[in-house]
Amino acid sequence: MKKNRVRKALLALICLIALFFALDLVFPFKPNIHYATQITDREGRVIHAFLSREDKWRLYSNVDEITPLLRKTLIYKEDQYFYYHPGVNPFAVVRAAARNVFSGKRTSGASTITMQVVRLMDPRPRTYLNKFIEMWHAVQLEMHYSKAEILQFYINLVPYGGNIEGIKAASLLYFGKAPQLLSLAEITALTIVPNRPSGLRPGTRNDALREARNSWLKRFQEDGLFDTPVIRDALAEPLNIRRLQTPRLAPHLSIRLKQQFPDEPVIRTHVNMQAQSQIEEQVKNYINRRQLMNIHNAAVLVVNNETMEVEAYVGSADFNNPFDGGQVDGVRAVRSPGSTLKPLLYAAAFDAGMITPKSVLNDVPGNFSGYEPENFDKHFNGAVTTEFALANSLNIPAVKVLKEIGTPALIAKLRKARFKTVDKQAKNLGLSMILGGCGVTLEELTRLFAAFANEGKLRNLRLSGADVQDKNGTTFLSEEATFLTTGILTQITRPDLPTNFDNTYHLPRIAWKTGTSYGKRDAWSIGYNRRYTVGVWVGNFSGEGVPELSGANTATPLLFSIFNALDYNSPKGWYKTPANISTRNVCPVSGDIPSDFCDHQVPDQYILGVSAYHKCQHMRWVFTDAKGKMSYCTYCLPESGFEKKAYPNLAPELIAFYEMQKLPYPKIPPHNPLCERVFHEGAPLIVSPNDGSEYYIRKDEPQQIQLACQAANDVQEVYWYINDKLFQKSSPQESIFLTPPLGRVKVSCSDDKGRNADVWIVVKRM
Repeated sequence: MKKNRVRKALLALICLIALFFALDLVFPFKPNIHYATQITDREGRVIHAFLSREDKWRLYSNVDEITPLLRKTLIYKEDQYFYYHPGVNPFAVVRAAARNVFSGKRTSGASTITMQVVRLMDPRPRTYLNKFIEMWHAVQLEMHYSKAEILQFYINLVPYGGNIEGIKAASLLYFGKAPQLLSLAEITALTIVPNRPSGLRPGTRNDALREARNSWLKRFQEDGLFDTPVIRDALAEPLNIRRLQTPRLAPHLSIRLKQQFPDEPVIRTHVNMQAQSQIEEQVKNYINRRQLMNIHNAAVLVVNNETMEVEAYVGSADFNNPFDGGQVDGVRAVRSPGSTLKPLLYAAAFDAGMITPKSVLNDVPGNFSGYEPENFDKHFNGAVTTEFALANSLNIPAVKVLKEIGTPALIAKLRKARFKTVDKQAKNLGLSMILGGCGVTLEELTRLFAAFANEGKLRNLRLSGADVQDKNGTTFLSEEATFLTTGILTQITRPDLPTNFDNTYHLPRIAWKTGTSYGKRDAWSIGYNRRYTVGVWVGNFSGEGVPELSGANTATPLLFSIFNALDYNSPKGWYKTPANISTRNVCPVSGDIPSDFCDHQVPDQYILGVSAYHKCQHMRWVFTDAKGKMSYCTYCLPESGFEKKAYPNLAPELIAFYEMQKLPYPKIPPHNPLCERVFHEGAPLIVSPNDGSEYYIRKDEPQQIQLACQAANDVQEVYWYINDKLFQKSSPQESIFLTPPLGRVKVSCSDDKGRNADVWIVVKRM
């Protein structure tokens, strides 16, 4: 009989437990809490906060933010048996029920911290049925969450009046500090507000709150919770609370991350707030001094090269300035890059073995299928070295290098670097892209230059803790090519050194490149050393150009100022020469391997096994008569009475430049007119009109088109043919004009050696 009763009791208990779990399974209690988004810096400090969906300042606190002092005070005041009950304290329930019955009214509650959490998560009217449901959900919470997690729920949800919820929000908005930094007096004040949120509201009822706080502190002393000296200090602590503004730092980055992670309660950035605040102040003051020049905005991005973490992000000069587009994010705005892509072009050419730093390029006027670029200063320098062309940001040499390496190759590089606008514009991009004829962002450019800083490794920027560190990166350029480019960009004898920075200790040791867009709408300066890459843009978000705007004198001073504040006398040192970089002597006239003509040589760095090996051909032997009035080819060379002389082997474009500038140069004498030999190499290069182009002329006023060519050094006359009929003869440097016939037209140019070139154009009437 007794065994049957035990058996029935066990069976009933098992059924009760099964029913309990079945109910939990069928009617689960799953918290669905929408927290306000908080942005933190690299130290975990809140730098920006956004309201939750319900317009609440409900800031998430993790378990680590619950200090032992906060935990001890809170549990003692709210639920001393918190760690011992399963969500409901049966003794407190019985005691409260007895008091309520005998008094005839509700005089004592029995809510545990867990039950309070349930009520905060799922508010219901105060009825006995709802109290029972609350107890049931409390037990469910205890089944699925640890005590630490339940306590975490409580400190995140506890109300403080108005739209402030949670101890972290109250701590920031009333005391201006994180919960970990609260004193005993401050913690006590915060723990008693939820019991009377209107009567003890901080900032408006400070006197009443101070009295209630002191009352509880004395109770803590009586119960021996804290030592007497600790309580005495807490009682003496003043309570001057006022409602503070939520943090609004690094606004552009914060808004960007909030849009990217709308449901994340905490978004951790890598921002160094000391550097961020300092740079924000620098940018604001810098632009304020240039307001009278009609320059109203700037953006700065600072990247740690080792970790690729973004340590400072300044989207505009003043976020709160609505008149100059302060809320526009200049870090992501698409702008024209000016000359800032030239280092990538030359580095790619170094990797292709096309050039070395001492290779000579011709900075002379040229026509590239109708595109006639000019230098920034409207001047031409003739023959220059690659390092001079890059350091001085010359346009024509860059266009020539791009034409040789191919526009698709540069576009492929930029696509690999994830230049989004370039990827969209790819079909329409031409040679002008190297001078700013494409769209880029400051973020893209800074990441690109960080690849130079990381010896050719392209790695992802890390804006938040969600961005995984890419330690190896992608090989974007060779270490050797970036080293050669960095060496050129480190030079200080260059025109884009800002005024008043030469020969001064204020000049930081960095590699940098400037850029100024067409119309002087954008001024760029991107610089790097081993530790940081800093990108600077200065201009107007309206796109309005400013005559005084330039990368050198507008953006670079700010770049230097930031580097001096950020990493003055960097301890990281400088870049070491890669093993595959070697030095050889070259001819200074051509930049090629010296030949017998080269009586002077200069050292040049090159990439082993990659850089081309060309013998210098800047001079050539020419047979002339004794007086040097006539030249001979080997076909018509007389048996005697001739001499062998060296003449410059000048490119036709360089000859045209010398003629245009009226600069003297040694000319090869006219070839023997009695010679019957026909030459095939070195035909004239027709630069106008453009092969395959369409020309439209007006019926009432027909326009003329220009005929121009570039010929070899020994050419004295050229002959122009239109549809195989002689039109006119002229000197090679003379420009003549033609009123073309309608339809498809063949334009031919022959020189006095019999060499010929043809182009085809189409002429239509408008």
